[in-house]
Amino acid sequence: MSDLKSKIDLNKLPQHVAVIMDGNGRWAKQKGKLRVFGHRNGVKAVRETTEAAAELGVKYLTLYAFSTENWSRPQTEVNALMSLLIKTVRKELSTLTKNNIRLQAIGDLTKLPKDTYNALMEGIEKTKHHTRMTLVLALNYSAKWEILEASKKLAQAAKENNLQPEDINEATFSNALSTAGMPDPELLIRTSGEQRISNFLLWQIAYAELRFFPIFWPDFRKEHLYEAIVDFQNRERRFGKTSEQLT
Repeated sequence: MSDLKSKIDLNKLPQHVAVIMDGNGRWAKQKGKLRVFGHRNGVKAVRETTEAAAELGVKYLTLYAFSTENWSRPQTEVNALMSLLIKTVRKELSTLTKNNIRLQAIGDLTKLPKDTYNALMEGIEKTKHHTRMTLVLALNYSAKWEILEASKKLAQAAKENNLQPEDINEATFSNALSTAGMPDPELLIRTSGEQRISNFLLWQIAYAELRFFPIFWPDFRKEHLYEAIVDFQNRERRFGKTSEQLT
């Protein structure tokens, strides 16, 4: 597995990789521990993946950290996750700075607990001038929520006569999303063996290559990212065309 990195063509890297970090709770359960033990161990996988992506030259890495549906989990788990988020952002700030990585977040952020929101904003502010890679955390995020918000934004602009309905196209819509200014993910990775999108970046992943790993997120390492990228580079991406048209 270690020679996988050498098989990567650095000229054909996906510019944006998105990850559904799944299986922390089940990983902990297998070990007879509380679910939060899995979330804590998932941080190591976040660090490894972020560093590996930045080293390769990936420009954007988006991690699905907390969905709008996750609020329905047991309150103790939600509380533990929120405080873990604060600790992690503060603890990893020096690593982000050392690696010249910018932190950003997408989702309905104002609904996060105040302490979590403040720690997040602090991290975003302190890293805003970093240029090597952007690490995007999807927090209290849902793609349906995001699409609805974009629709409202465009409807409001039309109502105020700042936009004509016939001027709404893919570009205007993309610019109304929370990922405005970012390239769409070309590669989407999900761990835990589940093979579904779970309300994540539905508009943006229209043409993304999907890669599912049977392992739980705390076991995800740099090699798995390399494996996904090698696989991505070996696929033919046609975007609705035929193979002949591409050549």
